[in-house]
Amino acid sequence: MLLLELVRNGRSHAFDGFQVNWDDRSQLVSCLHCLQHPIAQEQGLHVTSVSWSYTGSVIACAYGRIDDGHWSTERSYVCTWNLDRRGLSTTQADLAIDVPTAVTALCCHPSQPALIAGGLYSGEVVVWDTSQTQDPVLALTGMSADSHTEPVYQVTWVALQKKGEFGVLSASSGGRVLLWTVDSDQGRFILNVAYALVQQQVPHSSSSVSYKARGSSAVGVTSLALSPWDGDTFLVGSEGGLLLRCSFSSKIPATTPSEGQSMTPRAPAVFSFRPCSGPVHSIHCSPFHRNLFVSAGTDGLVHLYSLLQTNPLLSLRVSDSYVFQVQWSPTRPLVFAAATGQGDVQIIDLGRRSLLRPAATIKQRYSGQAATCLAFNCQNPHLLAVGNTDGTVGVWQLSNDLTEQNPRESSQLEQIANQVAE
Repeated sequence: MLLLELVRNGRSHAFDGFQVNWDDRSQLVSCLHCLQHPIAQEQGLHVTSVSWSYTGSVIACAYGRIDDGHWSTERSYVCTWNLDRRGLSTTQADLAIDVPTAVTALCCHPSQPALIAGGLYSGEVVVWDTSQTQDPVLALTGMSADSHTEPVYQVTWVALQKKGEFGVLSASSGGRVLLWTVDSDQGRFILNVAYALVQQQVPHSSSSVSYKARGSSAVGVTSLALSPWDGDTFLVGSEGGLLLRCSFSSKIPATTPSEGQSMTPRAPAVFSFRPCSGPVHSIHCSPFHRNLFVSAGTDGLVHLYSLLQTNPLLSLRVSDSYVFQVQWSPTRPLVFAAATGQGDVQIIDLGRRSLLRPAATIKQRYSGQAATCLAFNCQNPHLLAVGNTDGTVGVWQLSNDLTEQNPRESSQLEQIANQVAE
């Protein structure tokens, strides 16, 4: 499939006039900091998620496990470093929050720099207030019929109808996606809307006839992304390889037991893309085109999709191992980065004549360590944070070549989006 796409790219006029920079690529990235929390490293914990504060000054990281095992009772941590702080210590976090179970997801608030939402292996969702160093837990879902009972693999802040207010959207391998509002005065979450994904209610496209349901009827959600262009749209990826477009406004009741729950879950899926061959670890919507998104998972490929087509527009092999996270650049329409199980972070530029060669590669200090997560800094696009299985967070500086938009880049992206997938 990749060869077919490369042949098509060679015939395409989408990149006419694009000048390739063949200068020394070693100067495209450089390591500014290697952040460590020694106690977490002594426990052999992995960095499972990284997130920048909305000011771009603070990097937050979560510790847990990406390998198989029962980590529900293993102590873990959330750490923050302010990179603008004088006397920054790379081996001592500015704040280290003890967490009684592995942290599986993390997301900084889009307008309040002290607030961080997290998802736990236990199924709980939490919001920490980092300004309250003695007791930073602002709200916790606890364990109830309304909450998740399986690991929460994604949390993100969602703008609510009231201007300036945000809720927390959480997704778990139990097949539920829950929208919570935070009652900071009472220190609790209030369930706003519940969604449940079940096999029987998934719309199957013509190219997904070969998909076979595995195990229970619940679609275990492993990744989630919001559309920055359409407040009603979100995307989910599953353990079984399903990739679905969903609607927040769906009113269809989910065909799943809801005994003891305060509300009947809704079935949100409205469109199915071609399934992947394994779990979908990551999805990210383009900040430059309303219809484009990328996904990645255990097949080592990054797939570029249009919301309007079932099949991917392009599939690129970036690793012979897993791809744990993929994310678009906030400033370069044709650029995204992928964190791989081989430890490399591949920075891909779709404007290059040969997509077999990444624009830049970030390599680990030691072999055998996976790059588990990454995050571009939207306020300072020259910074890219990468979390690793050795418990370190690398903060990398990107050159102007990787951050400054080329004159025809947006039009080239538009031409890619207008292609018809085969």
